[in-house]
Amino acid sequence: MKFFVDTADVGDIRELAATGLLDGVTTNPSLIAKSGRDFIEVISEICEIVPGPVSAEVAAMEADAMIVEGRKLAAIADNVAVKLPLTMDGLKACRTISEDGTSVNVTLCFSPAQALLAAKAGADYISPFVGRLDDIGQNGMHLIDDIRTIYDNYPDLGGTQILVASIRSPAHVVEAAKLGADVCTIPPSVIKQLVQHPLTDKGLDGFMKDWAKTGQSI
Repeated sequence: MKFFVDTADVGDIRELAATGLLDGVTTNPSLIAKSGRDFIEVISEICEIVPGPVSAEVAAMEADAMIVEGRKLAAIADNVAVKLPLTMDGLKACRTISEDGTSVNVTLCFSPAQALLAAKAGADYISPFVGRLDDIGQNGMHLIDDIRTIYDNYPDLGGTQILVASIRSPAHVVEAAKLGADVCTIPPSVIKQLVQHPLTDKGLDGFMKDWAKTGQSI
């Protein structure tokens, strides 16, 4: 499974890219606003740091305007994936932009039917938001399971990858991997949580104390 980081914070992206664990980046208007920086400048800088896909979202709501904005974003760098909303206009724009040869990430997916439509429209990635479904009392992972089943039933859909979004905890990542999701886009804080375990810390502390008793160095 691929790991994308869900942030527009260039410092966090540089830190995580240095680990070799990072396969791509997703951004959205909220994350860009939080950065306080120029949108095009941020996307360009991220694309230089990470060779994998960098999702950049359009702001337009109408298909023709989405296509114009999407092509402008695609011109920033070869690894830009244009991010489009899962609306009828977004699906129309998805078809055109994907036929241009540009990678498309269709976002804000909350149902299997929406995921099926995105695949038929030519999306490279579909972004189901599991955390937001959990927030309203539904099980977001059931959506991932349903999408995986549908996509596996119809390989001729074009290989749309399931990009699990709105991840809130390491448990979401593990469940997504068990269900066969292709990608998880994860906040920096949760990526760091993945490495943590109290028994690892306890074991390392014991090893270090025993090593100190030997008086040796390497």
